[in-house]
Amino acid sequence: MGTMTDKRYQLVVIGGGPAGLAAAYSAWEQGLRKVLLIERDRELGGILNQCIHSGFGLEYFKEELTGPEYAGRFVRKLQGTTIEVWLDTMALEITKGRKVHLAGKAVGYAILSADAIVLATGCRERTRGAAGIVGERPAGIITAGAAQRYVNMEGYMPGKRIIIVGSGDVGLIMARRLTLEGAKVLACVEVMPQSGGLIRNVVQCLHDFDIPLLLSHAVTDIRGKGRVKSVVVSKVDGNRRVMEGTEKVYECDTVLLSVGLIPENELANAAGIAIDRCRVQTSAPGVFVCGNALNVHDIVDNVTVEAMGAGVDAAAFALAIRQ
Repeated sequence: MGTMTDKRYQLVVIGGGPAGLAAAYSAWEQGLRKVLLIERDRELGGILNQCIHSGFGLEYFKEELTGPEYAGRFVRKLQGTTIEVWLDTMALEITKGRKVHLAGKAVGYAILSADAIVLATGCRERTRGAAGIVGERPAGIITAGAAQRYVNMEGYMPGKRIIIVGSGDVGLIMARRLTLEGAKVLACVEVMPQSGGLIRNVVQCLHDFDIPLLLSHAVTDIRGKGRVKSVVVSKVDGNRRVMEGTEKVYECDTVLLSVGLIPENELANAAGIAIDRCRVQTSAPGVFVCGNALNVHDIVDNVTVEAMGAGVDAAAFALAIRQ
């Protein structure tokens, strides 16, 4: 399939998660009729599709929804609009003049022109290397978000005896989820003196299931050749220095990492586009950013509100340059 270069859109939204859905719909409400929403996965909804627990929508919809239900509300809003959706399509590059380079099974390689662009690319999980966890490198060390997708979407259990490193919300939620699926979560190990997740998740996902939360502790060794066999957990002081003589060994087959989320800004960085964390407008005229790509949000309702605003701003820019 050749390169398609003859299409022009008023707005191209990159990312079909909650931010992208809200931004595209908001821009359409403002009068844009040539809007393209691209998503690299096989369906819209982004990370919400694997968040099957409830607790979403309490602020925006004033009712409690699961992640897929929340996403479904916005997917249905797109039906009946003129918003075009390309799934299984990856944004590769943004070049001068707001050209968006895409690749996908249905479109091949495409270079599109856009009057405005919204980056709604979400965030990624911090890895073991970024967290500086020492030890062997066996199988069985995965991020909490990857485990969530395995269990909730692919029907695959990552392990039976599990240690969770960090106490971000995804890790807390997976402690409960894996327990309900029959795994034994031995402990949630947090280097800070307080949890990094919402209090409600600490209570509902750890306390309610008698899962220990080890504050001011760190994993100081991972042991195992083919597969994780055990981890060593040690206390740390107020400066996060390991306290000798406090080591405890946990026999386990899986280590889940919940050690932070990082906004996904590789497209902007590669294009030399600077992002101000306090505003949706980037340094490039007509290029906007919202949702977890701008700042990691605690709840999706706030992502929606921010993205709706980005859609309004992007629509105003796109309409103005055509006048």
